[in-house]
Amino acid sequence: MQDKPTRLGRGLAALIGDMAPIETAPRQADTGSGVRRLPVEFVIASRANPRKDFDAELLEDLTNSIREKGVMQPLLVRPSDQGPDVYEIIAGERRWRAAQRAGLHEVPVIIREVDDKEALELAIIENVQRADLNPLEEAQGYGQLIEQFSYTQQDLAQVIGKSRSHVANTLRLLRLPREVQTMLEAGELTAGHARTLITSDDPLALARRIVDAGLSVREAEALHQQDSDSRREPGTVRERGSAPSKDADTLALERQLSDALGLSVTLDHKDRGGKLEIRYKTLEQLDAVCSKLMSH
Repeated sequence: MQDKPTRLGRGLAALIGDMAPIETAPRQADTGSGVRRLPVEFVIASRANPRKDFDAELLEDLTNSIREKGVMQPLLVRPSDQGPDVYEIIAGERRWRAAQRAGLHEVPVIIREVDDKEALELAIIENVQRADLNPLEEAQGYGQLIEQFSYTQQDLAQVIGKSRSHVANTLRLLRLPREVQTMLEAGELTAGHARTLITSDDPLALARRIVDAGLSVREAEALHQQDSDSRREPGTVRERGSAPSKDADTLALERQLSDALGLSVTLDHKDRGGKLEIRYKTLEQLDAVCSKLMSH
């Protein structure tokens, strides 16, 4: 397990960085390391691609570009079990779709012999690095790797080149109510909004207020903090005339520190100093924080 994350962690660019000149392939394309051309009907979509939705406007822009200049970056494909001349896309499905819309009969490809596990890893890596998966699709992709191939969150973080806390927080999106997930899929809520929702006691109610009022991420964080303050036990609620609620910059800093550590962080800042509180639940979490603090 340790060797694969190290190798794949360099990303898809490491596999296709040194590309041979594009040349025309015979009908039975070989599986060498260079770039070949395949008829578009020889290529099929991947069943495991974490991307499910393709933005129509962006796809049309890519179609126009391909119609004028061709497919500039080859697709990464592997032999399919559906026939000797059939190849399944590992990465590049949007380019393949746009090429068909542009009327191209062939597309450039790089053929790799990889198993289901590595194909799924590469598909997720490319999509994550391109930053065009919606947050829920990203979470579903991570969930596939963990469920099907027994990855730990740390292994997965190494594979995709993200922090463990990023992986953990992204996976928590899968526990949000289905209605909230639909808002994420539709783009009504951003990844920044989602990070606020996963720590909310009532994510659906907060999501509806964010969408209805068109709140920014900082405004949503401030609203979440106000809701949290109002739910505190008697005796902990701020008394009238005391210090005001935290400003947006302080809330944003708390969120950044929480994301970096993967733990709940509270910052109480005053004119002459303040207090930074990091809350953990297990000794493993405490060890992780201590290791990070002592490594600098």
